Amino acid sequence: MADPHPFFALHRHGMIRAGVCTPMGTVADPAANARATIALAQAGDAQGADILVFPELNVTSYAIDDLHLQDTILAASAAGIAAIAEASRTLKPVLLVGAALARGGRLYNCAVAIARGRILGVVPKTYLPNYREYYEKRWFASGAGLRDLEITVAGQTVPFGPDLLFAAEDLPDFVFHIEICEDYWAPQPPSTEGALAGALVLCNLSASNIVIGKGRERELLCASQSSRTISAYLYSASGPGESTTDLAWDGQGLIYEFGEKLAASQRFELADAITYADLDLERLRLERLRDGTFNDSARNAGHPETRFRRIAFQHQPDFADRGLIRPIRRFPFVPNTPAALEEDCYEAFNIQVEGLRQRLASTRSKSLVIGISGGLDSTHALIVAAKAMDRLGRPRTDILGYTMPGFATSEGTKSNAWALMRAVGITPAEIDIRPTARQMLADIGHPFAKGEPVYDVTFENVQAGLRTDYLFRLANQNHGFVLGTGDLSELALGWSTYGVGDQMSHYGVNAGVPKTLIQYLIRWSVESGQFDGEAAAVLLAILDTEISPELVPADADGKMQSTQDRIGPYELHDFFLHHVARFGLKPSKVAFLAWHAWKDAEAGLWPIGFPAQGRNHYDLTTIARWLETFLFRFFQISQFKRSALPNGPKVSGAAALSPRGDWRAPSDSVATAWIEELRAALP
Repeated sequence: MADPHPFFALHRHGMIRAGVCTPMGTVADPAANARATIALAQAGDAQGADILVFPELNVTSYAIDDLHLQDTILAASAAGIAAIAEASRTLKPVLLVGAALARGGRLYNCAVAIARGRILGVVPKTYLPNYREYYEKRWFASGAGLRDLEITVAGQTVPFGPDLLFAAEDLPDFVFHIEICEDYWAPQPPSTEGALAGALVLCNLSASNIVIGKGRERELLCASQSSRTISAYLYSASGPGESTTDLAWDGQGLIYEFGEKLAASQRFELADAITYADLDLERLRLERLRDGTFNDSARNAGHPETRFRRIAFQHQPDFADRGLIRPIRRFPFVPNTPAALEEDCYEAFNIQVEGLRQRLASTRSKSLVIGISGGLDSTHALIVAAKAMDRLGRPRTDILGYTMPGFATSEGTKSNAWALMRAVGITPAEIDIRPTARQMLADIGHPFAKGEPVYDVTFENVQAGLRTDYLFRLANQNHGFVLGTGDLSELALGWSTYGVGDQMSHYGVNAGVPKTLIQYLIRWSVESGQFDGEAAAVLLAILDTEISPELVPADADGKMQSTQDRIGPYELHDFFLHHVARFGLKPSKVAFLAWHAWKDAEAGLWPIGFPAQGRNHYDLTTIARWLETFLFRFFQISQFKRSALPNGPKVSGAAALSPRGDWRAPSDSVATAWIEELRAALP
């Protein structure tokens, strides 16, 4: 049984369920088409849809030529709309249906918005194609320029014109605009002004016959328009049952959000169908708040909101748990498809290489100094450095690599560090920091110096600080600079030693790369042939190493210190980081999305090549626990480290934490508001 707690309702998190419909049409039979529309509306209601978009002229039929001008068809179409409106009284979804309607001695190709028995308004098509196979100006008048008008349909006198926005009073972000087919092939689609006026959902009722390649063109337009306008775009094209006198129809339905395809219909299917996806309207609204260009565009367009009529309606959401129909990437920094993964890894790796190459060239440094632990971050920084040297035409021996074993360094990581340095061909060396660390601990009176097993933060940071101190002095001695190895995930959590520690370097080449992506970049560097032979073998071995700072000796059972046991799984923290830093979502919503993404290891897509034994799942209690840890660390105790961040290249558009780039925040903030919001919302 569905959980009744509001936390589990998508409406609680600023989301709605949209459907694009492909009804089986009947040529020139509005009564039959109305029945098909009602049947799909009832099916959409059962699936919890909030809005259903039907094809252009689905009540009338599109390809009926001069029959559009027959009074019998016009009367039957009006009766069909009346039947649909009456049937909608007990249905939840807003219905957008297409019909030809006469007004003032002209016939218009229209979209009719219907909700719970009420006709909200009628939007006429603006751009009428009259080229190649199209002859719409033979029958229809354009709605361009019509403002502040009304039309009577099915006994209801309602707003009429292209100047309409529709807004749910009880779901503040549910604001939609309607355009029809050719409108979004225009250089300036009407939906652009609709979006600038405040619509977050752009709807297109389309007939659009199919020819080779047109399906790709529609996808391109949906992606582009939703991206440019920071919106969701719903597109429904005519399918089976339309006249094929000279044309054919594929029934393409598309749902895009901010440039990303959420769902697509199965084309050329001989059945009534609805394609669903849940739209995150809250995310779109927050994105517009961040995008000054969007607001400038509204100003430069003369503030379109002053030219639109906003038609309010009561949507009456029930806030029930209806699941979530929406692709959610467990690893938002790692694509799921092979082509996208290859492209992203290529770009990320080369962004880092180029950033470092330029810094080496501009500083004219004679050497590059890096600490090699045998872990993921220093490994990745080293292979980036090697490629930067290659690009400069300099020998890799100009990279001075130092492994610096401390009190808890394992033989495995130390061996990997040495093997990696030799295989990559840099100048390797080893400095045992334990004697100096013992001296420092003794000088400050730490209990460890007296033989007591006290492994506190001072014990850890003495080692971390000495390593960095050595590296900086070695850089001075060798006319070089220190390459930082810390990654984006560690910066988010403040998992670094400030100042004289791994927080500081001359250039932080990994600062824009999260932990979950670094693993794929290392693997990509092998699979793409960047490194082969012994170097490739060592890189793959390092990928299998437990993530650990190796600052505390093993316990009585021989278990080494584990970063993820202490601060939580990086795969969850990277998920949290993406949705909090990039989109500014409320913690409760982040928890909702994380629960849907991670609750079932068998559901959804995993990144290509992700090992089966690593496919974890998390319940809501676990997610909430680590999310609270993330919020506290991110908002309250870590910003001072990011405020003093060294230079480093931005890699992912999904999140970056440089105070000179994407993230500016006070160092003395508290996390109270975020943590309280999360606790109050959880069941």
